[in-house]
Amino acid sequence: MDEMSKGMSQAGSISSTDKNQENDGSTTPCVYVSESCIECERVRAACERLGALATVRGPESLPPPQQQPAPPSYLVTAPFEGELFDAAHKAKYRVLGPTAVLQLAEREEPPPANARPLYSLAMRGAVICFSGFRKKDELTYLITLIHYMGGSIRKDMSSKVTHLIAAAATGDKYRYASGFGLPVLARSWVDACWERRDDPACLATDDAMIKEHKLKVFAGARVCFVGFPEDETQHMAEVLASNGGATCALDDADCTHVVVDEHNTVVAPECSLRVHVVKAEWFWASVQNEEAQDEREYLFKDVCKNGVSRMPNPPQYLEEVSRRSSVGGACGAGAEEGAGAAGGTPAALQRLRKRKLRGGDSTLYKRRSSVGDAVLLSLSGNLLDCTPSPDGKQLLEESEVPDNVVRKLMSPRQQVFMELLQTESNYVGILHTIVNMFKQPLEEMAEEDTSNGKNQALLNNTELKIIFGNLPPIYELHQRMLEELHYAQAHWSEEVSIGRLVLKYTPDMVKAYPPFVNFFENTKEMLQQCDRENPRFHAFLKICQTKPECGRQSLQELLIRPVQRLPSISLLLDDILKHTHKSNPDHAALVSALAGLREVMSHINEDKRKTEGQLQMFDIYNDIDQCPAHLVSSHRSFVSRCEVVELSKELSGRGDHLVLFLFTDTMEVCKKRSKAFNSKSPTNGTGTMRIGSSKPYRHISLMPLSTVKRVVDIREAEDCHNVFALMCRSNQELKEKLYSFMITDETVDKSHFLRQLCRQMANTVCKADADKFLACLESHQLDIDTSDLALSTLSKVSKFAARTRIKVGRALSFNKTPSKLKRAMSSMISPFGSTSNLTPASQLAQMRLASCNNINEMGASGGGEGGSVLVAPLSVQPTRKAGAGAAAALRRF
Repeated sequence: MDEMSKGMSQAGSISSTDKNQENDGSTTPCVYVSESCIECERVRAACERLGALATVRGPESLPPPQQQPAPPSYLVTAPFEGELFDAAHKAKYRVLGPTAVLQLAEREEPPPANARPLYSLAMRGAVICFSGFRKKDELTYLITLIHYMGGSIRKDMSSKVTHLIAAAATGDKYRYASGFGLPVLARSWVDACWERRDDPACLATDDAMIKEHKLKVFAGARVCFVGFPEDETQHMAEVLASNGGATCALDDADCTHVVVDEHNTVVAPECSLRVHVVKAEWFWASVQNEEAQDEREYLFKDVCKNGVSRMPNPPQYLEEVSRRSSVGGACGAGAEEGAGAAGGTPAALQRLRKRKLRGGDSTLYKRRSSVGDAVLLSLSGNLLDCTPSPDGKQLLEESEVPDNVVRKLMSPRQQVFMELLQTESNYVGILHTIVNMFKQPLEEMAEEDTSNGKNQALLNNTELKIIFGNLPPIYELHQRMLEELHYAQAHWSEEVSIGRLVLKYTPDMVKAYPPFVNFFENTKEMLQQCDRENPRFHAFLKICQTKPECGRQSLQELLIRPVQRLPSISLLLDDILKHTHKSNPDHAALVSALAGLREVMSHINEDKRKTEGQLQMFDIYNDIDQCPAHLVSSHRSFVSRCEVVELSKELSGRGDHLVLFLFTDTMEVCKKRSKAFNSKSPTNGTGTMRIGSSKPYRHISLMPLSTVKRVVDIREAEDCHNVFALMCRSNQELKEKLYSFMITDETVDKSHFLRQLCRQMANTVCKADADKFLACLESHQLDIDTSDLALSTLSKVSKFAARTRIKVGRALSFNKTPSKLKRAMSSMISPFGSTSNLTPASQLAQMRLASCNNINEMGASGGGEGGSVLVAPLSVQPTRKAGAGAAAALRRF
């Protein structure tokens, strides 16, 4: 070092200012800045607060650093490589990057006391530990970059470690970090921070940066799936790949996990002892919790063969780390048990409770034997009813399940009652499973917004309300009903009134079932949406589906059971009635109970129909531009829809495509927006037109059915298909109006639609006979002609151009011209032609601009007395109303 310093002092030189400071024994630090950094004014100003500045061009320009107790010498350079950086680092200079200088100046902090090079403060305060890196060069490189950014390194996990950088989602350090909520990051975190080393605002511990570079759940894992159906295997492989893992064959030397479907696999596959053979619950629990779970908690049951366990001996690393760090309690499964035996800390017990709440404990439930399944199946006759209770026991005690001998001793009436009791027990068990396995855990997770630095909520309160909000009343109702059925079974006699028991709960069924059944489609859509868009919720559903309480049924399959239950009870009661003698007091009660159940189901269906009609009415209102707000009403519901082409001219125009929305008391007439010609929409607030309206229809007219006096079915002819007409007259109008249409919707039957319309008209005016509103006529009787109905694109263009010409003509008409311009234009009117005995229409026809007249034409027309009479243009000719004769013919009919 002395020789290198001596050589540097001989080769280099310093400024005269620095020499004077050294000779005077000044305590001001010397700050040497490379040429690339001194050019920036901000960096230069930040360096001046550290000491006296000097510019260096290369390693030969660096003097030897001042010895203690003299102030340290600084070098500000970038990048941290090259001869200048190496020479300053070896000479024990305090090397700083321009980013670090700017950050220190902004925070008004002194430079750090250690001699380690510091490029930026991006990782300041981060204490980092590594796991799973086998290459020494790679690890050395990462440690160097972390030091350059102000971070610290620890070899072992302790209470001071704030971040873990892991190459794979496994190992004791990974378990420790996951248990204590420490961020586990990938190597890309360091690389991304170093790429942004020149950005003073870059902070490695920022939440967005941590989330972006969080280690994926199955990083470094090579997984083989055994026993799953082909489609499920493909789905799990896609989830595995999206979470950083890869699939492999069972005999792959690099295989780390074998995930087994325990329902289809009896014996564990032959593989290496170091491979983790786990259940599917481990896979989905890892996805749900966003961290790889401890394999020891999810080992497949057949893990021992010939007395040799596949699970390696649990290491003592966690206990040793816990003892060294004095944090208290390890987070592994075996460590938690040991800590509990030795008096574990409350924090460890709380973490264990939360892990069990998230589905981490797979030993809470035991799989029911196949013998019990067969017994229940033989009783209920329905595979879906074979659902155990949540405590893993059979729903009925063994003494309560009658065998064949006992069944023969029972009367047919009692046998059917036992089937009713069994199915009701299974049904309540399913509701109990939905509430306790799905609803309550999801609500508890929603209450805990964040725990251990992670968001625990899988669904928000709105989603929970839509999926589960209407289920608790049904659950409470059938719990009470099951208790009374059990009491009747315990005190059984042929005179026990089953009908009275069911009839007692029919009023509660009317209140509990309609909200659930009516909005079941919304529940199903919300469940499918959350399952599709929320991977953690999808994993939660998969975990629950593997539990024996669900019988391998999905939540959607379980939620449909309330929809099916009332018809099932009705069938069982009808069977009991068949085996009940008319002299039995329960016979009349069963008849009343069946009538009450049918009334409940009818009420549910009617309420569901009304609800769907009102929901459709809201959708229709939102799809129609300028639709009247009073279309949406509580007493109104949607009936049907029909697409037509107008043949008359009164509503929108001949040939226009219209849509008729029929409601119970009115009919909304709207026009379909054309993509080619109706692309403009209301202004967007800036005065410009917004192109491409989001609403597909435009309001034309709201036609109350009370104003429709007659519906005319036009008989089919060669040139007249699917044509009908409506004769309307309101109380304020003296004459009838006739609107004719041609149905273009192939899915609509004309006869059925017209009868629906007449039925709603009759209901509106409180008449029983709806056929009186329907008439049948020939097309020629109403002057209806469809032969010239042009629907081609060219005709639409011509029609659009004609309407544009009319609008332009109206805009330039004299009625809208200012008075001065009107007088100026009147002086240009041709003076030829008498206007004394002409009508106003003829006068307007003779008005011609002098600049546009032909001289020869003017002479000819002015000289001849017997000239042809001038005819007024069509725009000013009086026209008779179309359809007047047709309305008269209809009145005669």
